[in-house]
Amino acid sequence: MDSNVATDVTVETKQDSAAAAPVPHLDEIRLVVLGWRWPGKSLTGNTILGREDFRLERAAEFCVKRQTEVKGRQVTVVDTPGWFSAQDTPPSYKQELVKGATLCPPGPHAFLLVIPVGMFTDVDRSRIEEHVSLFGENVWKHTIVVFPWVELLRKISVDRYIRREGEDLLWVLEKCKRRYFVINNCVFGEHPQVGRLMERVEKLVAEEGGHFVPQEKVEEKKPQNDNQNQDRDVRELGARPKQNSGLSLSKAMEVEPVSSEYIF
Repeated sequence: MDSNVATDVTVETKQDSAAAAPVPHLDEIRLVVLGWRWPGKSLTGNTILGREDFRLERAAEFCVKRQTEVKGRQVTVVDTPGWFSAQDTPPSYKQELVKGATLCPPGPHAFLLVIPVGMFTDVDRSRIEEHVSLFGENVWKHTIVVFPWVELLRKISVDRYIRREGEDLLWVLEKCKRRYFVINNCVFGEHPQVGRLMERVEKLVAEEGGHFVPQEKVEEKKPQNDNQNQDRDVRELGARPKQNSGLSLSKAMEVEPVSSEYIF
């Protein structure tokens, strides 16, 4: 086994030992990959596929769907347009981003939020909240943070790294119930970690009672009344005020230290 993978195996051993009951095996797994406009997001998708299907040399403007088989499972991976670090994301990119959840009907089992290991700031947290929230609040229940393995993790554990980055990264992990996974994207071909990642997704599905339902499908199920029709008319005229337009990032959050017993 590649020496780089050993770091993740150590973390996984602690997590797997706490498993209380067997998790049902899924014949099909549907994934949507989210993150910044950098190669690490698409590279993670390629690692899952076991081949270079998602292009790394330029930032994608459209969703791309690919399929593979992982240990008897049919796996669908949707790579989405990444967002900018400091610039506003064009509305067309945001629309395409949300479209990603509809490309694997009836809905993705999990969203893989790829976060590069490095300095994590309040701006990074704000960007994540801005773009992940496009899918609705329920998306967090189906999100797993993926940290691509880097040399830094040779020196410190992922637990220590998360604590070092402070409240902004901890906020993101709290939103997705502290589910995260470290993957080495430098291993090509048959990857020993991909099967374990699929098991994590199966556990998430078992805990949340199924796959994510795209927001537009949820809205279709809601009964229409006069007030809703009025809201729709106002929205179409472009006069509806923004809701939850921002989050005060200056407000300190009380977050418990990360412990191995909480790792998904």
